[in-house]
Amino acid sequence: MGQYKNGRDVLPPELLEQIQQYIDGELLYIPKQNEQRAGWGELSGSRERIRQRNEEIYEAYCSGRTIAELERIYFLSGESVRKIVGKLTRAASC
Repeated sequence: MGQYKNGRDVLPPELLEQIQQYIDGELLYIPKQNEQRAGWGELSGSRERIRQRNEEIYEAYCSGRTIAELERIYFLSGESVRKIVGKLTRAASC
């Protein structure tokens, strides 16, 4: 992140007054023009690990594992396992 700048030093007075109507005296982050925010878990790899886990759950379910077995193996609630299986069932079939 860049260095802190005072709005009085970088903004035209009219724009500063308009901004002050929304956020007066508080800190405000202004992203770079083409800055893209990473989605949840993209930088840490969590999103990919969960995707892989969910595929494993689906494959195990298709191979005959029960919801109760998958709950115990993956430490998830039955409702969570059903959601994972249901979501992937819509995308592909066993």
